Amino acid sequence: MSGTINEQELVQYIAAETGAEPESIRVVLKHEQTYINTAEANEHGEVEIDSDDLVDYVMSRKDVKLDEVTVEAVLDAEMDYLMDKGIAVDED
Repeated sequence: MSGTINEQELVQYIAAETGAEPESIRVVLKHEQTYINTAEANEHGEVEIDSDDLVDYVMSRKDVKLDEVTVEAVLDAEMDYLMDKGIAVDED
């Protein structure tokens, strides 16, 4: 990954794409970051994230007030933003 992320711009982009409230988006992104930070790297030093497991993890957090479909939409919109900015590559 390269580039930097403007959190405010990211949250505004996701809000426009999903209709979710910015504070709810920040909660989802916070839990996503925790999940990624605790994931184990493979022998190549890469972390592979299963999107279903990630959604399940985020949904299990008590402060997440969004439904599962909206959480998935938030994460998908985040990935779209990151790919548009050249920060992430979707390897699916």
